[in-house]
Amino acid sequence: MPNDALTARLLTPQLSPLAESGRWYVAFSGGLDSTVLLHLLHSWCQQHPGAPGLVAVHINHGLQAEADVWQVHCQRFCDSLGVELLAHTIAVDTEGRGLEAAARAGRYQVFEGLLTATDTLFMGHHLDDQVETFFLRLLRGAGLQGLAAMPASRSLGEGALQRPLLAFSREQLAAYAGTQQLSYVEDPSNADIGLDRNFLRQQVLPVLATRWPAYRGNVERAVQHLAMAASELGQQQIGPEPTLGDWGDPGLPLAGLSEGREDLQLALRTWLNGLGLAMPDRSLLVEFVRQLREAGLTASPRLDCGSYALQRYRGTVYLLPAPVNWQPPEELTLMPGQPQMLAGVGELELVPTQGAGLALAPGQALSIRWRRGGERCQPVGRQQGLSVKQLLQEAAVPPWWRQRLPLLFTGEELLAVADLCLCRSSLLREVPPAGESNWILSWNRNSLVPEV
Repeated sequence: MPNDALTARLLTPQLSPLAESGRWYVAFSGGLDSTVLLHLLHSWCQQHPGAPGLVAVHINHGLQAEADVWQVHCQRFCDSLGVELLAHTIAVDTEGRGLEAAARAGRYQVFEGLLTATDTLFMGHHLDDQVETFFLRLLRGAGLQGLAAMPASRSLGEGALQRPLLAFSREQLAAYAGTQQLSYVEDPSNADIGLDRNFLRQQVLPVLATRWPAYRGNVERAVQHLAMAASELGQQQIGPEPTLGDWGDPGLPLAGLSEGREDLQLALRTWLNGLGLAMPDRSLLVEFVRQLREAGLTASPRLDCGSYALQRYRGTVYLLPAPVNWQPPEELTLMPGQPQMLAGVGELELVPTQGAGLALAPGQALSIRWRRGGERCQPVGRQQGLSVKQLLQEAAVPPWWRQRLPLLFTGEELLAVADLCLCRSSLLREVPPAGESNWILSWNRNSLVPEV
């Protein structure tokens, strides 16, 4: 653990390799940790011309009476630095999980939606957070990957997550805030020892410190050893070779795996570790494995891990596309030359073809809608119509993609079912006249699978 006073210069070894990346986002709650991190990154960027643009992201959960006051404080602090602030108000959905886990899932969904492939999100977790996470996971019976606690960096959505303060203590952050005269908010829930982390922080760890004053550094070294062991284990192939589904989803085939509970758990953990994903809670994973073993072959057990989800389909467990809790948006307008990029769906575009397609007048716009049930289509090349539901079943479209499937309309007439088929319609044209083109829907969905 560094004993030097915390300065922006000390972060240079971590930040320099990221200087050529896209935007730098900072998860900014307004508390001590994120305030110090934002100030350090701002100082570093000022000292390094050409550094990426810095953007603070504040999530207003609405869970505290002071939530709106905190957001105003965050805006004023960012204004004082000349840093852009993106503030998001979210509704925390606690269905099937605790309040803390639900709030975390909501935050991460926002973060993942912001990041492109070249962007980085910074979080202010520090050494004390790391130590607390280690003990909490130890007391919950976590495995090797879980005891490795929080990685300094990992993939997040399409971008990357960085925690540059993991080697520095809360005491060092507080000293920096005092020296720089930084104001920050105090969350009253931090005093609630009914929460496991607060009880550990306020009641248990101070007792350890009286006997083992250097326990933080010792735990940090142990965490690093565990992370190295977990990484080496992850490089070993345990279980079947991972695959990509026809729709671009990372998957783990179950064929050839022993139905023993431990074998399934180990194979899933190894696979998730290779993807750079946080391990699910052990009890949730045990229940998921039970369902995989006992549910019928036509069943599709699902494991929701907050920031990502897994589901079995036709003998393979797949990582579902982000965001996990995707909801159909409003109707979109689509014209040639004006592609639409939609989170959770992908890029939709009308592209020219000299084969069968749609005959569009100059400037003609079509509509993109989502399944409501009951839609029917007569695919080109078939003698009879059928429901879209039947069509998707025949095409083996995974369940999680069926609700995301874009349908192309003009008025109330269905023209195409995504890029699966053209429908018999008033705009269908087999061959365009010389010098003209027909148009078909192009759907680039694979780019929406989280980068891992």
